[in-house]
Amino acid sequence: MNIIDKAVKIGRTSLSEFEAKQLLTAYQIPVTREALVENEESLLKIAATLGYPLALKGCSADIAHKTEKGLIHLDIRNDQEALTAFKDISTSMKQSKNTILVQEMVQGKRELMAGLTRDAQFGPCVMFGLGGIFTEILKDIAFRVAPLEKLDALEMMKEIRGHNILTAVRGLEAVDKDALADILITIGRIGLENKQIKEIDINPIIISDTRPIVVDALVILDKDQA
Repeated sequence: MNIIDKAVKIGRTSLSEFEAKQLLTAYQIPVTREALVENEESLLKIAATLGYPLALKGCSADIAHKTEKGLIHLDIRNDQEALTAFKDISTSMKQSKNTILVQEMVQGKRELMAGLTRDAQFGPCVMFGLGGIFTEILKDIAFRVAPLEKLDALEMMKEIRGHNILTAVRGLEAVDKDALADILITIGRIGLENKQIKEIDINPIIISDTRPIVVDALVILDKDQA
């Protein structure tokens, strides 16, 4: 994958959120519609194309925890709110060149997470669990060693304590488990095909109606594997 090779070549240890999603898109994992902007004029053009509501995020390979640093503004409803968010994020980033990610707001009440970690003994291992801001508190996750078959992915969904969130509940339709299984299988494939990838953290995956869509992603690289 060219985007990984370029990053490793210049000594970077992670991809930006936008780059991480480009990687996922290349493997046909569904992600949010989004674009990078560097000025207010391009911001308003992209906003008109994507349509409100939107999310704005500071975007850099050096930024891992955007929420804590005040680099995320959500549910932006009009041009004025977009311009205000752009200025706030630009000020907080404190960089000479501020690249900001403009992203559609995906609507959904259920948040999941998935990812990959490269174990020294077992190699790439796929992770799945409940997502959102309480991920680290709940720690409701399941693991499988890659490569995954569909049965493996479906079993992972059953293993988490909160597995009922995937069913039809409180007026919500059941999650498209086939689509979710495809994501988990593909994450394992990405790890097997790209030895420079040390970790993948996809959180959240929001369930929009029944479909899983990746809203945020982080890819950690191992430059020693170049």
